[in-house]
Amino acid sequence: MGLTDGVGRLLTVPAVAEADVNAPWNGHDTRVLIAAAIGIAMIVVLIVVFKVHAFLALTIGALFVGLASGIAAGNVTKSYELGVGSVLGYVGVLIALGAMVGKLLADSGGADEVVETLLRGRDVALPWKMALIAFIIGIPMFFEIGLVLLIPVVMLAVRRTGARAMLLGIPALAGLSVLHGFVPPHPGPLAAIGVLKGNVGITLALGLLVAVPSVIIAGPVFGRIAARWVPIGAGGTALALTGGAQDANGEATGGAPRATGGPQPVTRGRHGGGPVAAGGQVDGGGREVVTQASSVVTDAEADARPSRTPTFAATLVTVLLPVVLMLIKAASDVWMSKDAALYPTLQFIGDPVVALLLAVLLAMYTFGTAVGFSVPVLSKKIAASLLPISGVMLIVGAGGGFKQVLVDGGTGTAIAKIAIALNLSALVLGWIVAVLIRLATGSATVATVTAAGIVAPLAGGQNATHIALIVLAIGAGSLFFSHVNDAGFWLVKEYFGMTVGETIKTWSVMETIISVMGLGMVLLLSAFL
Repeated sequence: MGLTDGVGRLLTVPAVAEADVNAPWNGHDTRVLIAAAIGIAMIVVLIVVFKVHAFLALTIGALFVGLASGIAAGNVTKSYELGVGSVLGYVGVLIALGAMVGKLLADSGGADEVVETLLRGRDVALPWKMALIAFIIGIPMFFEIGLVLLIPVVMLAVRRTGARAMLLGIPALAGLSVLHGFVPPHPGPLAAIGVLKGNVGITLALGLLVAVPSVIIAGPVFGRIAARWVPIGAGGTALALTGGAQDANGEATGGAPRATGGPQPVTRGRHGGGPVAAGGQVDGGGREVVTQASSVVTDAEADARPSRTPTFAATLVTVLLPVVLMLIKAASDVWMSKDAALYPTLQFIGDPVVALLLAVLLAMYTFGTAVGFSVPVLSKKIAASLLPISGVMLIVGAGGGFKQVLVDGGTGTAIAKIAIALNLSALVLGWIVAVLIRLATGSATVATVTAAGIVAPLAGGQNATHIALIVLAIGAGSLFFSHVNDAGFWLVKEYFGMTVGETIKTWSVMETIISVMGLGMVLLLSAFL
């Protein structure tokens, strides 16, 4: 088969890559499966044991699998480059645009406005409100950024109401985590969409259908159980960030609540990348340390602060604009004739790149000039939003390269033969593979891109709806049982001041509920769609 890469070079891959998945099993199938297994093990060992960055681990693993699968030495790097370019050429743009909206939302105080508006009212509804806040804020924000913003708010609510921390914390964590795994424009779903050549709008629509019940069960419902299992109050790093302290009995004391403006810890991403800067420092061992805020405010710092806060309505419109536009496009694909005069316009404005670009432009006003940011400051903030995502984009790209090598070497065809022989659907296979890699590496993104590459041949010829369901099944598997090899595990542990055992009983179980619930919803939808 002849393929061309991004610069027009012809890429020739072994004939087995396009073999019939119904053909008899042969020696090459065995060879490529062994090569893939060793390659995946190599990636896991490099990441977990030797602490190699996931981008380098995926690249090394891809090159090994390519050579071991029988791809000509001169074509291995071409196959890898083709995969990287095909994924980043689309997904990378969306990740960058999403990061811009998230940065402006945070810095303008728009996130705080959402929180303050929704926290009004009766305390009994707080768990549900926390889940809703996380769901809204989590649409444009990466998991780590949403966590840094929300956990201090959770701790303030815990101190104000005297509720157990897990009663309010678990719903917030569930809202963020579900969006991270199921809903574009988060890197994991986008990476799987890019690998499987899915439709972002349809995946978004189905992802929301899967996400809502998953948040309800893993959030407010499980939160009540988790609060009984781990009956802790305010504590940990989040308490320090809100101006409180703990007495000898571990009770929160002292300090006026401070939801914003205080120092933030530096957190490591869930994707195996570098630290996400949030105004703190990291010690030599990579642990988070809380810094003391300086009392001196420079002119530059004053200029970088908003003079007013965006309204709740403006914040909601800006955050939900790309979601609505992409859903309209998805609806037009299903219910509108392609000959309709309005169809091309809806296709254009609902394209994920255009929808997110429009959201960025609107955010530059609602979260920018309208709240007092000057144009130079706004430009700096947009530039700063791109720094934390460089590692994520490289990992996503390397995952695409690894996928392409698996496909070109024939691994995907061999796995497709096994799945057909066992009558195993791509939905279940994708979930199982993602679960195994998630447990081994701790990275949801690595699990997603690797699983997507392995099941890609099974997605060939499927309609857009079924491909979207495969993406969601893989996303569900990528969230399964976060434990000690996941940076998110330690982030939650330190923020809430829990022990390792308490974190497993709360955070890890919550992630598992989301994963199993997500698979169940996907299988249910597949029965009707």
